[in-house]
Amino acid sequence: MTKVILALHGTGLGARLTAPAFRTALAAAGVGAVQVNLDDADVAPAIMRFGPAEPITALVSVWTDGDPAAVVRTVADSADESTPHAYLVRERVRLDPVPVPDGVRCDAMVNIALLRRPGSMTREEYLRYWLIQHTPIAIRTQNTVAYIQNVVEEVLTPSAPEIAAIVEEHFPMGAMTDPHLFYGSRGDESELDRRVTELMASVARFGAGTGLDLVPTSRYHWNI
Repeated sequence: MTKVILALHGTGLGARLTAPAFRTALAAAGVGAVQVNLDDADVAPAIMRFGPAEPITALVSVWTDGDPAAVVRTVADSADESTPHAYLVRERVRLDPVPVPDGVRCDAMVNIALLRRPGSMTREEYLRYWLIQHTPIAIRTQNTVAYIQNVVEEVLTPSAPEIAAIVEEHFPMGAMTDPHLFYGSRGDESELDRRVTELMASVARFGAGTGLDLVPTSRYHWNI
């Protein structure tokens, strides 16, 4: 199946995107599964939330055998969003999420980051560093309980900014406000500093800290 991710910017999207009518409309467009990520009350305490432009309030990921354009229209209509940012992606699951029943909130803070490639790197250089060299560093320096990478293959809507990739990282809920729980440093300040330093040095090597969108979310998934 093809995977499409849409970044949305409206308010009050939770009720619309978790309603049965939304999944019925997606099924009619050829969607086999949908994931909804919401920047909602459950993750409001998260201390890291930023981006270079209009705040992202929700992301919808769909797996489809149908026409991606029809999927984009369906999501945009359901969210009442005239300018969604939609991307066709290639997914790589590096650490599997904990399975939960359809429609049940995943017990985690799920950070979604939209990454931009620096002009100093070719696409091949960028992906090689991110997928091969950075990934093990990110996993061993953070208390990551799931890690999913999405390489952007095509921008599907004219309003969408150019990005290189979208990464989904799951952390324990307490990591929203506790750096030691976020990095897995067990209260050791020197170990926390070491992990942050190693991670940030790797991030800088492929420009991932520049123009980054980072959205803490609650994650819901349904098979349709």
